[in-house]
Amino acid sequence: MSKRTVADVVLSPSLMCTDLLSLSDSVRELEEIGVDALHIDLIDSTFSPSMPLGLEVIRQLREKTNLDFDIHIMSMNNEWFIKQALDIGVRRVSFHYETSLHPDRLVNLIKKQKVEAGIALNPATSLRSLDYLLPSLDYVLLMLINPGFASNKDEQQVPYAEDKVRHLHARIAEAGTHTAIQVDGRVSFATIPGLVAAGASNLVLGSTGLFFRGATLMENKSQLNEKIAAGLAQRAKGGVACEL
Repeated sequence: MSKRTVADVVLSPSLMCTDLLSLSDSVRELEEIGVDALHIDLIDSTFSPSMPLGLEVIRQLREKTNLDFDIHIMSMNNEWFIKQALDIGVRRVSFHYETSLHPDRLVNLIKKQKVEAGIALNPATSLRSLDYLLPSLDYVLLMLINPGFASNKDEQQVPYAEDKVRHLHARIAEAGTHTAIQVDGRVSFATIPGLVAAGASNLVLGSTGLFFRGATLMENKSQLNEKIAAGLAQRAKGGVACEL
């Protein structure tokens, strides 16, 4: 067990929050400020009423940057999208439990390619769905708003967000695994300290965080680091294990 630092918390800016008409320039700016990965949503428009990025765009982008690709699949046909993502070349892939008939098979499909495998859960999906899967997962993606509705500014982070992260962190500790917790949905300056204190170690960043208007990306990142540090201090004070 060792003390976790700000640098250990993974920053994963959401690609759909960049300027999609100047994608190469936007990604170059993210490289310059030093982020860990690009969080890329693959949505089939059936699972969720949105389709911001196509596979061909992502393939071409792979040739333009060395940043890790963190793929979040929101689809009724997970296996097809997983195979497409693996063919592109990615660091991690998550898919939704809610649309998976054989989730353990899909996890194995991902891990066979030496790619990190994750399960994504909608806000109201119980953590009990992970009981038999947790030992095989590299990470769990907890959606804190309903996926695909981020453009609706009235869509607020669910009130039980911190509790769900805390409960998952406890389950991971009990299972003795090294599963990371990724959080997505209104991960903001206001909510980051509590989420990190509860056990989140990978932050998907959007319009309420890294891309907050009124400041530069570097200024926003500096503020994010301050909020992460506050959360880690709160976690240590509260006695939550900070295992790497």
